[in-house]
Amino acid sequence: MPLNSYKILFVINPFSGNQNKPDWEDEIRNYFLNSEHTIYFFHLSSQQNENSIKEEIFKIKPQRVIAVGGDGTVTTVAKSVMGTDIAMGILPAGSANGMARELEIPMDEHEAMELIIKGEIKKTDMVKVNDEMSLHLSDVGMNAELIKYFSEGNRRGKWGYARVLLKVLVKRSYLQVFVETEKMIVQRKALVVIIANASKYGFGAVINPDGNLHDGLFEVVVVRRLAVSELFKMWFRPQPFNRKKIEIYKAKSVKIEMKHKAHFQVDGEYLGKVDHVSARILPGILQLILPSVTEPVK
Repeated sequence: MPLNSYKILFVINPFSGNQNKPDWEDEIRNYFLNSEHTIYFFHLSSQQNENSIKEEIFKIKPQRVIAVGGDGTVTTVAKSVMGTDIAMGILPAGSANGMARELEIPMDEHEAMELIIKGEIKKTDMVKVNDEMSLHLSDVGMNAELIKYFSEGNRRGKWGYARVLLKVLVKRSYLQVFVETEKMIVQRKALVVIIANASKYGFGAVINPDGNLHDGLFEVVVVRRLAVSELFKMWFRPQPFNRKKIEIYKAKSVKIEMKHKAHFQVDGEYLGKVDHVSARILPGILQLILPSVTEPVK
């Protein structure tokens, strides 16, 4: 194998994206047809997880592993390679591709494939949230409830979110929470409490303007009040929330206790109801392929 060539494993989620999505395996084969790199494919099924990917990695021993899917696929692949020297890339193939947009990875498939070889490898943080691993955003409260209804429905995209958003708004309720980081303890009434490694939700809603995946910290975002108009702006006209209605705390670890059980999600996966959440940062645990930049990616 030439010195500058790589073994590249593409982990494809065939369930990601919409009906007009490309045939990703064909697109990738065509792109690398005359390349010095050796490519492999692993198609996820509904029963497979990071352990299945780890088994494939053990057999192939690739230098790069690429997540071909949406945010859930990205997190699954990240869990498979974290703590290793394997570089992870992303080909955005989901409906929203929130993590790829966060990282400024091109939505054009050919530009994204070019980045796999020419991009900059940067150490990236992850967060352990209860027993789960998070690269993006986790939360308890109203947004997790929204994800629950959205996952149970059959409509996707912003209009699908709008439909379930109305349902959540009708029965909106507040949480009584205790939040403890290494530097402070507060008691609050809140709609949502977010453990934010990144800055924005999938469709671009900026919930954590200070989000940085490479600084060894995450933010705890306590959303205390939120007008209906702001909720719609969250999905349809992405922009930062009103800071007067939220509190943001930087942390390396946090414990969140709720008086009553609340809906809980990690990186877009609904995980039921919980009465407590604990999280801690895992700095630089992931080698991520990113666009070359002079400033930290936010």
